[in-house]
Amino acid sequence: MKCMLTGASGFIGRSLYPQLKLLGHQVRCGLRHTGTPVDIHSADIVDIGSIDASTDWNRALVDAEVVVHLAARAHVTNGRNFDPLSEFRIVNVEGTLNLAQQAADTGVCRFVFISSIGVNGSESFKPFTETDMPAPQEPYAISKMEAEIGLFKIGERTGMEIVVIRPPLVYGAGAPGNFGRLLRAVKSGVPLPFGSVHNRRTLVGIENLVSLIANCIEHPSAANQVFLAGDGEDISTSDLLRFMGDSLNRRARLLPVPVPLLQAVGNLIGRRATVQKICGNLQVDISKARKVLGWEPPLSTIEGLSRMALEA
Repeated sequence: MKCMLTGASGFIGRSLYPQLKLLGHQVRCGLRHTGTPVDIHSADIVDIGSIDASTDWNRALVDAEVVVHLAARAHVTNGRNFDPLSEFRIVNVEGTLNLAQQAADTGVCRFVFISSIGVNGSESFKPFTETDMPAPQEPYAISKMEAEIGLFKIGERTGMEIVVIRPPLVYGAGAPGNFGRLLRAVKSGVPLPFGSVHNRRTLVGIENLVSLIANCIEHPSAANQVFLAGDGEDISTSDLLRFMGDSLNRRARLLPVPVPLLQAVGNLIGRRATVQKICGNLQVDISKARKVLGWEPPLSTIEGLSRMALEA
């Protein structure tokens, strides 16, 4: 199929782009900056500038049958009198809906949107499912929810098929954010205060997420559906760090600090959300993707971590 991919130079896109090419898809990448990433063929790149409500996607969308929209604003700089939600909306809502409308206008058949498990919530007391009432807690997740709502409205109005995928924390070689920092800490032998964190979290390896996205590009039953992504198993933060260490042939140095103490320190230093993500529960039920798409994660979490360690 002829695919237009955004975010191809990002963490997920760097793995998705070559896999789509390997599967025989024609891929054009709409990128926000000039210059050719080393792993993307220059002929596949269209420079679209910044992403907002005024972005012109016409050149990138020529002959496209499917759009896979990975590009998003994931972080903003906090400051006095600063509204992060408004900043997220510029790219994640206005930019997304502008792209979707132009895609529909040019005859794109399907729009695959990579959202966030944060639309379901920040912590689960039972595994999240696609039928849960959305409960986003953070501005980024709120913007993703608003984009989802707008996309389905465009789909209803134009007939373009919408597919939404909500991944939890994505891991793999070169993973950004908390996961990358934890991996570097284990690799360096720094003591970590998470030996008493016995939570349950669902992660998704980059290989598994790419597999699900590729499935959703073509599977007829994916049309107008929301799917939660995951490895199909849960793991505690302490076990995750131990497995990281084993994969790196380095023993993870974990200190048994009580979780309430970690939470108290997090509150004091303004890192409450970070501590919650490390210590809280977030489980994801992927049975819908299994049932509707016949999809199975290619790798277990342990296999994914081992592969990540080999590439680190």
